[in-house]
Amino acid sequence: MNAAVRQLGRACSRYSLALGATLATHAALANPVKDLPGGPAVNQLNLHPPVTKIASEQMWLHNMMLVLCLAIFVAVFGVMFYSIIKHRKSKGAVPANFHESVKVEIAWTVVPFIIVILMALPATKVVVAMKDTTNADLTVKATGYQWKWGYDYIKGEGEGIGFLSTLDVNQRNASDSGKPEAVDDYLLRVDNPLVVPVGKKVRIITTANDVIHAWMVPAFGVKQDAIPGFVRDTWFKAEKTGDFYGQCAELCGKEHAYMPIHVKVLSAEDYSKWVDGKKKEMAAKADDPAKVWKQEELIARGEKVYNANCAACHKADGKGAGPIKALDGSPVVLSDKHEDQVQVLLNGRLDKGMPAWKQLSDTEIAAVITYTKNSWSNKTGQLVQPAEIVAARK
Repeated sequence: MNAAVRQLGRACSRYSLALGATLATHAALANPVKDLPGGPAVNQLNLHPPVTKIASEQMWLHNMMLVLCLAIFVAVFGVMFYSIIKHRKSKGAVPANFHESVKVEIAWTVVPFIIVILMALPATKVVVAMKDTTNADLTVKATGYQWKWGYDYIKGEGEGIGFLSTLDVNQRNASDSGKPEAVDDYLLRVDNPLVVPVGKKVRIITTANDVIHAWMVPAFGVKQDAIPGFVRDTWFKAEKTGDFYGQCAELCGKEHAYMPIHVKVLSAEDYSKWVDGKKKEMAAKADDPAKVWKQEELIARGEKVYNANCAACHKADGKGAGPIKALDGSPVVLSDKHEDQVQVLLNGRLDKGMPAWKQLSDTEIAAVITYTKNSWSNKTGQLVQPAEIVAARK
């Protein structure tokens, strides 16, 4: 009998081990996504690992207040349940009969006051430090657009550099397919990340072109609204190199989930190399708005601009989706009156969900209009020169 029991126990043990291994294998296969350094982690419960002093102090405040609130919870409910159990009627407890108690009045006034001071003093210190954007080594303006970020380096090393940062086209296409690949940086990969040097104070000036956005990078302890017509600012000083991720933290429209932030922190030497390379790249791409382009040149240039900025909404085939108007067969696109389409790109149509694209160069706008007029079934043969965009801006 004992032998049979032991044999059954061994069989159960083997079965348990096999079942555990199978479940672990299935779990690994079901969730191949791993923690993203500088970004979200799988089953993350705590704040992001901080890489700035401000973020570290925010985490300390969070933990301190959590412990303090837990202590208050335990104390209050401990006294309450003790009183309920100790002085219950079945034990013959007789309630006291009194109306005032100076000691109680003093206690429940002084104790909360001390607790508030313990919370307020360190919190005020951190909040004041968060708002101190003086003496910055680098100043970058971050402009929110529906739905991307524009970065302009306006002071410090890299002054004059400017570019748009857009969700990677492949990730957007994967999302649209309904069956995206399981990757660690899903919907966080961009074509042009913000690049900054390590150990330097970076001031971020935020504003917006259309609706309210918010620039947020949790690892930096930074979240600042970007409001049309207003200028706000915040700052960070990254203490280590690497890639760090965030997202627009203000509901800004239907593409809100496709507006990530990627900050690449480089060493001082690598940052200087990046600045030099970026300025050379910008100089090479600079176009003379007075240049007269050939149609095939504009179409080729416009295809790149369209895929980077327009295809997310209007689709690669120009058919649009839902409330987004189709460009294929659009009367505005087919019309030989170019001014209408030019004005739509320059000023947008927010009532139709179309943002303004003034941030594109004159050549880029002319190119993308020419591309749409000569793609899909739109074989108009028309072309728009950059000079027309220059005139429309005036």
